[in-house]
Amino acid sequence: MDITIKSLDGSDAGQVTLADEIFGLEPREDILQRMVRWQLAKRQQGTHETLGRAEIARTGAKLYRQKGTGRARHGSARAPQFRGGGKAHGPTTRSHAHDLPKKFRALALKHALSAKAKSGGIIVVDELKSDEAKTKATVKRFADLGLSNALIIGGAELDENFSRSARNIPHIDVLPVQGINVYDILRRQTLVLSKAAVEALEERFK
Repeated sequence: MDITIKSLDGSDAGQVTLADEIFGLEPREDILQRMVRWQLAKRQQGTHETLGRAEIARTGAKLYRQKGTGRARHGSARAPQFRGGGKAHGPTTRSHAHDLPKKFRALALKHALSAKAKSGGIIVVDELKSDEAKTKATVKRFADLGLSNALIIGGAELDENFSRSARNIPHIDVLPVQGINVYDILRRQTLVLSKAAVEALEERFK
C-alpha cells in the first residue's frame, strides 16, 4: 500500500510503502473487541471494597436466647440482614486483569492498524518536530492537515518542543512508538505516524 508522506506544514514529502502484512489485513471486530476489553480490564483499579460480617466492629454475643421468645433464631448482630451488619458477597479489592497471549495482542495491533488504513484514517508525516513549544502554532499546523481528533505516534523519542506544544490540545494524543496500543488507535478518528514510527513498526513485526 503506497501512501503520500506529508510534512507538518501540509506539503507533500514523498511516498512510503506500508507493509500489507501489517496494514493490509482484513480487520476482525472480535479480535479488536477482545483486545480493548483486555486493556480496559487491566487498567481498572479494583479498589472497591465493603466490610463483611467478620470485619464489622460489633459484639459477637448471641442477641437473645435460642428458644422461647417466639422470635427468629439469630446468632449475631453482625449478620447481613441487620442494619449496620456486614455486606453479603460484597466487592473486595482485586485485580480485574485477565490473560491474553502475546501473539494475540500483536495480531490485534495489526488489525487495528489495518482497520485505520482501510478507512483512510492514516496519515504519515516525515518528522514530528517543532522549533518552539507554542501550542497556537501547533494548532494551526493540525488545522492545515485536517486534524481535530487524532493519535500521533512518533519515533522512539519524541521531540520535546512538539510534545509540549501538543499535549494541551483537546482530542489529540501524542505517544512514542513504544506506547502505540489498540484502544487509543480506535478511540481517535485519525492515526498520524511519523516515518520513524512506520519503520519501527515494520521492524517490530518482521
